[in-house]
Amino acid sequence: MPTRNDMTRRNLLGGLMSGVALAAIPSGAWALSADGAKRLVDLIVADINKVIEAPTSEAAKIAEFEKIFVRYADVPTIARYALGVDARRASAAQINGFTRAFQVYVSRKYGRRFREFIGGRIEVQEARAVKNFHEVKTIAHLRGEAPFEVAFLVSDRSGRPKFFNIFIEGVNMLLTERTEIGSMLDRRRGDIDALIQDLQNIG
Repeated sequence: MPTRNDMTRRNLLGGLMSGVALAAIPSGAWALSADGAKRLVDLIVADINKVIEAPTSEAAKIAEFEKIFVRYADVPTIARYALGVDARRASAAQINGFTRAFQVYVSRKYGRRFREFIGGRIEVQEARAVKNFHEVKTIAHLRGEAPFEVAFLVSDRSGRPKFFNIFIEGVNMLLTERTEIGSMLDRRRGDIDALIQDLQNIG
């Protein structure tokens, strides 16, 4: 599994998109369909591209990325998934604290890498129904890289269309982040409070 120390541009793209995983559109915007799922991904990609292309500082891009994360994402669900089985033993206060810290951690971790994506583009291709969700395929073009497939999984199980996972050439990015957080927690001997404190101080 990739780590924070060996991220490539493909990991960067996965991180940027994972940052808006479980993205939500206001209730009633559209009934979930292949077209609706595709439109959701169109919006996510468009917002990210605006930040990438804007002639702003790294700090400004990080701040904008956090806004995107908060605007589109079901942050509590993403954070609980990242915490994994340890979420079951966490108190309500710890869950809330971890969720806030994880939000900042993701924004800093990936937001500072926006400049590496300048000059690239993502092309939304097609959407199809898969069981009880939709898969939206895109092609990513990054400088110095061969084009590669990025697949978004979209569901309305929460009551509104949400992007709940992404696969970069078959690599499950949410599972990768879950593994990363799990490793961080293991290094702190399972101390959730220590993990929260360290996430707040990273970056």
